[in-house]
Amino acid sequence: MLNTVTERYEAFFKQKNVVTDFLAVLEEKTGVKKQYTATGAVSIVALYLLFGYGASLLCNLIGFAYPAYASIKAIESNNKEDDTKWLTYWVVYGLFSVAEFFSDIFLFWFPFYYAGKVSAFACILENCFENRSMLACCWRSVNVFFTGAGFTKFLRKMLRHFLVKFQDACMNVPTCTS
Repeated sequence: MLNTVTERYEAFFKQKNVVTDFLAVLEEKTGVKKQYTATGAVSIVALYLLFGYGASLLCNLIGFAYPAYASIKAIESNNKEDDTKWLTYWVVYGLFSVAEFFSDIFLFWFPFYYAGKVSAFACILENCFENRSMLACCWRSVNVFFTGAGFTKFLRKMLRHFLVKFQDACMNVPTCTS
């Protein structure tokens, strides 16, 4: 497992994207390798999510910043599949936000909730980059977290029931055409 994480870590720095370009500029100006800079930044963010004041703000920024950037790029592209993927992401993000609003008084008692929330969003996003639908990604993530218990069958049936009803309801929404 550690080998695959290391391989993915190294493969990330070989890609050309906004983050690696920014890290390359930082490496050029400071002389510190971009791997060390990225590891330090991720460590600081992780520690802040675990122990810092205002972790909810940082958690929501992490769940918002890159998806907002990717959504804008998806809108500007001609491909409609990525538009659908990111629109579904925003629906899931909104559902998390609404549920969190009503359950905030209980979530206060879970010390590492925000680190877990960022991990869940990262897991959902990573699974979705493998060209699966967002609902399938959510279903897979729920499946991974709740396997093995007797409660799992009940939970799967209920979630599947809600997801199918939600998908059916979304398909039957009237649209305004002019």
